[in-house]
Amino acid sequence: MKLHKEGTQIIIVSAILLIVLGIIPVWIFPKITIFHFLFWIAEAVFCFLIVRFFRIPNRILKLDENAVLCPADGHVVVVEKVRLQEYLNEERIQVSIFMSPNDVHVNRYPISGTVRYKKHHPGKYLVAWCPKSSELNERTSILVENNRQQSIMIRQIAGAVARRIVCYSEENTNVNQGEELGFIKFGSRVDLFLPLEAEVLVEIDQKVKGGIDHIARL
Repeated sequence: MKLHKEGTQIIIVSAILLIVLGIIPVWIFPKITIFHFLFWIAEAVFCFLIVRFFRIPNRILKLDENAVLCPADGHVVVVEKVRLQEYLNEERIQVSIFMSPNDVHVNRYPISGTVRYKKHHPGKYLVAWCPKSSELNERTSILVENNRQQSIMIRQIAGAVARRIVCYSEENTNVNQGEELGFIKFGSRVDLFLPLEAEVLVEIDQKVKGGIDHIARL
């Protein structure tokens, strides 16, 4: 397991802050008591959680050119037919994955192909599992088209806690299934908009893992 580069600055700043805060109780109350140890334990747990959030577990990705690879860890919260008005203006199958702060937050490309569209939308910070968050929250949309002219829109959505979306996509560049698409800090959601002919392989409340599970077959 390794740590994501997006966490470097946050981890360093958090560590410095926790060290300073850990010294304050000793400075105010020089005599060490059980309360000092409880405070330090709480700091250690908080530091552990921050570091753990930016983890990238070692995984053997299950790539398949006929499959839609899961883009993120989390729980499936939406599987339904919708009208996708952004860029395409056509009916699509929406599959949404909610990522809690406990999940791995690396986002991956579900298929290989060319990035035809990318746009960042400022917005609100509703809880990520709310249906309206897909249209109202801060989000970044990316459309990838494969060599068979099949396309999938991926939408990174900020949640009530997540306030920063990181997206590495650039229009007119080629990407590979399983490669890193981006990262969202700290608890969020990813929507997939699939062609109507796609065979969905997941269901509501199912736990999925990015890069391992298959969301659908094309």
